[in-house]
Amino acid sequence: MWDKPQVLNALANLLYGLFAAAVLYSGVYLLVNSRAFPLRQIKVEGQLSHISRDQVHYISKNVMQGNFFTLDIDETRHAFEKLPWVRQVSIRRRWPGVLVVSIEEHQALARWGEASLVNTRGEVFEANSEDELPQFNGPEGSSQDVVAAYRKFSSVLGSKHLQAVKLELSPRRAWRMQLSNGMQVLVGRDDVDDRLKRFIGIYDRALAGRNTIGVVDLRYSNGVAIRLPASALPADAEAKPVNKPAASKPGNGSKPGSTGQAVPNKPAKPAAQTTRPGRPVINRQQV
Repeated sequence: MWDKPQVLNALANLLYGLFAAAVLYSGVYLLVNSRAFPLRQIKVEGQLSHISRDQVHYISKNVMQGNFFTLDIDETRHAFEKLPWVRQVSIRRRWPGVLVVSIEEHQALARWGEASLVNTRGEVFEANSEDELPQFNGPEGSSQDVVAAYRKFSSVLGSKHLQAVKLELSPRRAWRMQLSNGMQVLVGRDDVDDRLKRFIGIYDRALAGRNTIGVVDLRYSNGVAIRLPASALPADAEAKPVNKPAASKPGNGSKPGSTGQAVPNKPAKPAAQTTRPGRPVINRQQV
């Protein structure tokens, strides 16, 4: 090889190239990691109601390390996404020395379960809210179905100025809701649209203005059933029967049960009773 000038020249050129690349890389590395390109400003964008300046300052001080070029964008985005009420974050650099943080907050629609919230997209998230929100309950993974049903039910109930303040979906996919007037409505899982239309059709004639109605059961093909709360029953319906002693005639032989001691009478039937489950009170022929 030593007696081949062309090979030696090629090898020398290769070494010169590697040396030049190493020098260039070192220079760029020192320049990028120097203080010549500091991060001068953090600009937060978005319609924010729950993200505070103190939270942004904490992240910028404890998480955002490096200058304009060396800042870890993914780590910074994950830090913002851990904040309550933050749904989505996007971060981009803007020359010179500006970091733009775009934050989308959750828009709470209702409470979910015992301690969570659900947003307008049907996504469950953890946060605290002092606002008056309806209560949703349902099996795990059903939040989007409940939000869709709430919007459909609200459009139907709105014609009677009613609102569902509590909506539940059972594991068997049956619906139950409580209205703003305190009335509970059992919708069930089949023919939901038809049952709601029937409820709206009889509401003005049979249900409106009656504060004593506790539960309206729509799970019938020919009508609805109404259940009164216990507080709405007449006073004598809850009265306990009075026990009187049985009279014994003198001179007669004693018989079992006629010793002159008090024998309880059969309890009298209540003067008013609630509707038996499964028997509709109001049907289409009666309304």
